[in-house]
Amino acid sequence: MSADAIQVFTIGFTKKTAEQFFEKLRSAGIKRVVDVRLNKASQLAGFSKGKDLEYFLKQILGVEYAEAPLLAPTQALLDAYKKNGGQWEEYKRDFLRLMEERHIEEKINPSLLDGGCLLCSEDKPHHCHRRLVVEYLQKRWGNLSVTHIE
Repeated sequence: MSADAIQVFTIGFTKKTAEQFFEKLRSAGIKRVVDVRLNKASQLAGFSKGKDLEYFLKQILGVEYAEAPLLAPTQALLDAYKKNGGQWEEYKRDFLRLMEERHIEEKINPSLLDGGCLLCSEDKPHHCHRRLVVEYLQKRWGNLSVTHIE
């Protein structure tokens, strides 16, 4: 890893208690949580609701909270995959196309991600858009060091 590498983490909140979630973030030594979810206010979000999470992060860990809607899928894309039983490969293809159309590599400041942790709901990164985001940016920027917190 070069000296100018951007260290970025990812985490999902499902299947974690609040204690597990915050302790995993503490152990990783993150500077901020970058919320890349489309739906942040659902009752299913529990302790990770947007405004609540911002408060908890500051009070418990002393870290920042930021939202990055540019890194979230569209509702139509998410529905096609989650609600309508779409295939992962189709979702992946369509989400990669969306990131290209949005030119996220030009619009996201690398300093936002350096020491940051992309937050989504999926338990593991394997079939989650947060993994696609960091892989896409790694190809464009070439200097990301990624750790998926599980």
